[in-house]
Amino acid sequence: MLTRKLPLLIDAQGIHWSNQRLISVGTQLCLLLLSVVLLSNVIITLGERRLQEDWATQRYSELQAVGTLIADKVSFQQFRTQMFAKSELLNRYLNIPNIERQDKLKSNWQVITKNIPELLDIALFDPQGSFKFATTDDFSHDPLPPSLLGGSRNMGGNEIYTSPLEFSPINGKLEPYLYQLAWLENPDQSIRGYLVTYNSMSKMLKSIKPAYSSTESPLLMLDTQGLVYAGADSRPSLKRVPDTMGGSLKQSYPALWRKMAMSNFGQFHGDNATFVYLKVELTTQYETRREYFLVSYVRNDDIAANFSQWRSILIGGATVLTFLASMLIILSHSYRLEQRSRQYSIELSNSLFHRDVGSIIVNDKNRVISANQMAAQLLALPNDDLLDRSLQRILHLEDEDYSLIMNQLQQENEWKGEFDAGSESQAKLIAHIKTQHTPDKKNQYLLITFEDVTELKKAQDEANLNQLLNESAVATALITADGTLQRTNTAFDEQIQLKECSSKKLTEILDHNLGNKWSQILQQIILQGSWKGQVLCSPNSVDSACLQATLKGNLDSSGDIEYIVCTFEQATPKASMHDSGDLVPHRTTILVNLRDLDSYFKSLTEYSRDHSSLLLIDITAESMLSHMSDIGQLESRQKEVEIQLLRELPTGYQMSHWQLGKLIIILPDTDADNAHHFAIKSMSSLNDMGLGEGICMGIAAYQDNQSLEQYLSNAEVALKRAKQTGEQRICQAFTRLS
Repeated sequence: MLTRKLPLLIDAQGIHWSNQRLISVGTQLCLLLLSVVLLSNVIITLGERRLQEDWATQRYSELQAVGTLIADKVSFQQFRTQMFAKSELLNRYLNIPNIERQDKLKSNWQVITKNIPELLDIALFDPQGSFKFATTDDFSHDPLPPSLLGGSRNMGGNEIYTSPLEFSPINGKLEPYLYQLAWLENPDQSIRGYLVTYNSMSKMLKSIKPAYSSTESPLLMLDTQGLVYAGADSRPSLKRVPDTMGGSLKQSYPALWRKMAMSNFGQFHGDNATFVYLKVELTTQYETRREYFLVSYVRNDDIAANFSQWRSILIGGATVLTFLASMLIILSHSYRLEQRSRQYSIELSNSLFHRDVGSIIVNDKNRVISANQMAAQLLALPNDDLLDRSLQRILHLEDEDYSLIMNQLQQENEWKGEFDAGSESQAKLIAHIKTQHTPDKKNQYLLITFEDVTELKKAQDEANLNQLLNESAVATALITADGTLQRTNTAFDEQIQLKECSSKKLTEILDHNLGNKWSQILQQIILQGSWKGQVLCSPNSVDSACLQATLKGNLDSSGDIEYIVCTFEQATPKASMHDSGDLVPHRTTILVNLRDLDSYFKSLTEYSRDHSSLLLIDITAESMLSHMSDIGQLESRQKEVEIQLLRELPTGYQMSHWQLGKLIIILPDTDADNAHHFAIKSMSSLNDMGLGEGICMGIAAYQDNQSLEQYLSNAEVALKRAKQTGEQRICQAFTRLS
């Protein structure tokens, strides 16, 4: 026995990456890469947006603190200006103005401005609003606005007027400032003069938050018209944000300004940065209400830089995940191909070795290396004994025949032939041999399949025997239900030629009496399976030929006659065809109407009539009452029942039609008990023939001076009761006392 392992029989058993499979893998990898890229971008965007939200929340809190501190600063500056206006040195100077007191007052103011960084200057104006003197010359010496002078003013006393933010060049740089004005009044509320203090907004912001202008959290201050008063010098500057004092955000960034103009606080996510803004009030007095915006922003690049570490981690994780998922996809496809290859190998093995056809594999040494159970069964050898046997020994071939088969295999790679299995049963087998090559093309093997044709051979032999029997001396013909000849043998053709008849209808070839009774013969064939009778008889000559006809019917699945086999044999003529009951069952005559039955009833003797019974039979099954098209079926059923009843109808009993589906039988000289027994016997006979479904019988006994109509009416009452009883289906209306 060979010990080496047989390689794959065909290439289809291995793993093959088809173009469709490669396209599927490539598509899945592309979808995976696209999904990972999109998901990573979404996560990075959400992370950066979350970082922006956190920054905006923190920065908004800072802006609120800055706005509160600015308002407190301005309120404190108002208090400080009021204190300056009530100082002793200023009152002395206003009471007795001279150069000495003026110099002493200016010296005191200079000391104050040097110690207070956001206080830029202190100035004194006369009652007419004209400039008198100040600590520095950095501000304009123009007269005060007329709205703040004399009786046109709305404020006075201890109130302090705070001006809007303005710009003034100080040391070559625009300085945002605001001034506060205090009215110097006499006891009679007449004006003695005006005291004005100038405060720097930029220095005020620096004192509140020294790092407000850093790149991490820049701070801008704008008025309600969008002009920048602080924070414009932050470096590096942001695109579309003014980088000079007095620049207009309204013009450079309209989208941001519209957002700010519609609310007092909020966030704005721009293309390059995220902005947070808050509107603050520097003074709360209605006459001097001053509102400004505090704006801060963070660049998207700074957010991205802060998120770079998490981005790197996320990209690294996505790369590893993509690689692992790609390997999983490739491995899953490889696994599926491997499973499919194994399944294909199993299916191939099953198709070769687990089917109804015997199969063996023979190597290049013409030795059997594998065989299925069916092959062992067909060759009548155990499977183990079959292995390592030679092909010549299995096929039971002589050397010459075996050489011819091998030569044909070398030329055509295929041979098919019949051989004897060599077993006791003498089974006949057909061997189909094909030459196959291993995938490396180095070795070849033979795949042999066996087919058992023993039954086919038997069928052929049986067909030959049937052909011999068909050519026998007995005349045989095959006809259809209408009597048309389909096939005849030689003996039949010779008999027909003797009669010189060219008709194709058996009913025309044979006696006319047979043709007239053909429908009744068909009914008997359906009921009994066959019919026998003599045909082609000549009543004038005793020595004339006469044929004994036997008609056997074959029914189809629906119960109708498919064809009829007719055989004809020589027979002795009977005395009278009408005396034989084999032709057609006609033990009595069926009266067609009630008038004939009434005549028959009256013709009975008085004794027979007085001791008679009447049987009313309803043959209508429930399944035949569903549609008008069932009338033809009912008529056919009634004819079958009539034939069966006539075959067993005793002599003297008379049957008659009454209605469609109802028959009447008059039973002379029959009492109720005997009538009941006859009904039971008739019902049993119909059941045996398969005709008893839905049949009910009503029995009535004759009463004195009764007419046929009354007689029939009593039987009809019994019939109705029989339909209601259920299983028995036979009922009697009246009985006589014996």
